[in-house]
Amino acid sequence: MTLTTRQQQVKDDFRRIRGTWGPAWESILRLDPDFLEAYLRFSAVPWRSDHLPPKVKEFIYIAVDAAATHLYEPGIRQHVRAAIAHGATAEELVEVLELTSTLGIHATNIGVPLLLEVLTEEGLRTGPAPLDERRRRLRDDFTERRGYWHEFWDGLLEVDPELFEAYLGFSSVPWDKGVLEPKVKELIYVAFDASATHLYAPGLKLHLRNAVRHGATTGEIMEVLEIASVIGIHTATVAAPIVEEELRAAHE
Repeated sequence: MTLTTRQQQVKDDFRRIRGTWGPAWESILRLDPDFLEAYLRFSAVPWRSDHLPPKVKEFIYIAVDAAATHLYEPGIRQHVRAAIAHGATAEELVEVLELTSTLGIHATNIGVPLLLEVLTEEGLRTGPAPLDERRRRLRDDFTERRGYWHEFWDGLLEVDPELFEAYLGFSSVPWDKGVLEPKVKELIYVAFDASATHLYAPGLKLHLRNAVRHGATTGEIMEVLEIASVIGIHTATVAAPIVEEELRAAHE
């Protein structure tokens, strides 16, 4: 299909501003160039400022797209490629994935407090049990290796120290030997906690605070949130090609 002058202009602007193009964008362009142009303006906001280096911006895209709650493979590939073009190393990219892979523990961050509430309501628990030596050691170890403590870990430590210890080892890998600065690590947590497919408010507030304490500015944090805010476009990037295919089939 030959593009109109307007469609070609939108395509040229998109490639110039975002540095990428593909079949999904082509489908959206053909179906509604006004929508694609509006998305271009929306998605370009974090690229109009330089609070975060381009490489770190790409890390944020990777975290949002690779999160277990989203797993948008085309975006992962696009932004891994872009991060490499901006100088990302294998160690940095793997660390982004390691940090993002901790998302699953939120099953216990949400589930354990509710379990404790149920146990209390059913008369099976009267209050927190005193920490024994092992649990105190684990809490201190977590605080030292992860750099913080939060009350939502109290319940897990109480009811399942084995899982807590295993998670401590798992989540501490990028902190024990990682190459990204602590501020960037925390911004990656912020990205996937704030994402529309997760929206984990307790973790988001915690990691916002940690990021600020590691020196993150309002501008840097807002760029993370701006990037996380655009994942709604994946509705169109996945579905627009299907719409085109089905329209063609219906008219054959």
